[in-house]
Amino acid sequence: MVRTVFVLFDSLNRRAIGAYGGSALRTPNFDRFAAKAVVFDNNYVGSLPCMPARRDIHTGRLNYMHRTWGPLEPFDDSFARILSRNGVYTHLISDHLHYFEDGGWGYANAFDSWDFIRGQEYDAVKALVQPPIARYREMFDGRHYPMGDLEDATAITRGTTAKMAWKKSRGAINQVFLEEEQDFPTAKCFASAFEFLDLNSEADNWFLQLECFDPHEPFVAPERFRDAYASGYKGKILNWPMYEQSTGSEEEIAEIRGNYAALVAMCDEYFGKLLDYFDTNGLWDDTCLVLTTDHGFLLSEHDWWGKNRMPYYEEISHIPLMIWHPRHSAQAGQRRASLTQTPDLMPTFLDFHECAAPPSVTGVSLVPLLGGDTPVRDSLTFGMFAGPVGVTDGKYSYFRYPVENDPKQLSLYTLMPMHLAEQFSVEELKSAKLVEGFDFMKGAPVLKVPLSVERTQVGMDGQTLGAFSTALFDLDEDPGQSRPIRNDTVEDMFTAAIFKDFARHDAPQELYSYFGLGRPESGSRSNEQFVARME
Repeated sequence: MVRTVFVLFDSLNRRAIGAYGGSALRTPNFDRFAAKAVVFDNNYVGSLPCMPARRDIHTGRLNYMHRTWGPLEPFDDSFARILSRNGVYTHLISDHLHYFEDGGWGYANAFDSWDFIRGQEYDAVKALVQPPIARYREMFDGRHYPMGDLEDATAITRGTTAKMAWKKSRGAINQVFLEEEQDFPTAKCFASAFEFLDLNSEADNWFLQLECFDPHEPFVAPERFRDAYASGYKGKILNWPMYEQSTGSEEEIAEIRGNYAALVAMCDEYFGKLLDYFDTNGLWDDTCLVLTTDHGFLLSEHDWWGKNRMPYYEEISHIPLMIWHPRHSAQAGQRRASLTQTPDLMPTFLDFHECAAPPSVTGVSLVPLLGGDTPVRDSLTFGMFAGPVGVTDGKYSYFRYPVENDPKQLSLYTLMPMHLAEQFSVEELKSAKLVEGFDFMKGAPVLKVPLSVERTQVGMDGQTLGAFSTALFDLDEDPGQSRPIRNDTVEDMFTAAIFKDFARHDAPQELYSYFGLGRPESGSRSNEQFVARME
């Protein structure tokens, strides 16, 4: 039998897990799985943030070079579709509301079936026309829940409300209606998963993606988990930090971190219920189990909250990955130092089910690594469209910022012109051109649309990157990444790695200039000599 359960949490910090050295939280079930699975110690993100990471997972290639957040493209090779065409039934269970916004179309539809659990973040699951805004202002801290000029006893609509005020008011409504633990989306996700497993206990050839939006913000957990990490804070609710510099008091920071810890504890306990199910029903004998996340989150480390504008520090980019495969039970509890990253999941899933990866895939299957620790790459790159590019070899980390912070010189390349929660505007589309596609687009032409800076994820709505600049860190000597260093040899090597990854993914010409890399056909020192050094 060949079956797979893929558990994907959102914003699960690696350093929150005991098996990865975390000590501030108790994660007995993540640690329990680490003792049974193969643990990857140098696993990193690819494209950021949420939906770009999922496009990496589906397609097995980095996508941050061509487009911001957006749907699955018609030319994308999705692992779910490939498995389905090869007789493997695929099912998605998720409470990730972004799948069902404009910018998330196509991902769920790639599966044979899916179950969408409502109520996370600002998903408007309760149709409350005139929410009690005055009461919400008394309950929720305005720094996390800025509700603008919203008025009491007035119809609040998406079309008449500022985007942030709408989201925060809907998030407040969702929290107010959570009464019992079984009402929480994570509890519902796992309940749906157990139903799927019960219904298909005798079936072969299936792939289940169990995806929980938690512990993504807002950090809302049942009371028993909050009590375990109570900070003693007595003020208004602080559980949804804005992506900005940290300016709160020590008590307020402790409260936010405590709310995150409570949510991680909930994720850990419910994951433990899945491990119990594997134990009780003998799934370890015939079912693969994979645990990971899309990215981490800064909880005031480096004096920042979030994951966008700042360098993608280790708290953001270095993420957990654990894999159980029945054929590698002898390797239980072993650890791997080889560099891996999110796009490697797609060819790994295909390998589990003996399906060939298409030529567009640039990630590598991790199945061989389950048997032994053989390096698959010397370094890897990761990033967010229009933001800095990160590089690491496990010893050093490098963040290369644009040489001229003018993202207006960039263009988006897509056949699915959608932003996170809205279509491209008519004004944006007026400047679009139909151009020849890139090498992975199977001959299809694509729209080239000049980047509208305020609509990129970088810096949150167009804030500048001016607070940061290109930096290199020695992770052995400075694991907290607080002391940038200069090392021309390493910087040259990592610059070459960026150039090489751009070339391997057929990046747009303007991206080379944006990062001061020259042009791929120019034959300059920054191209040929750097790449030769990498070889």
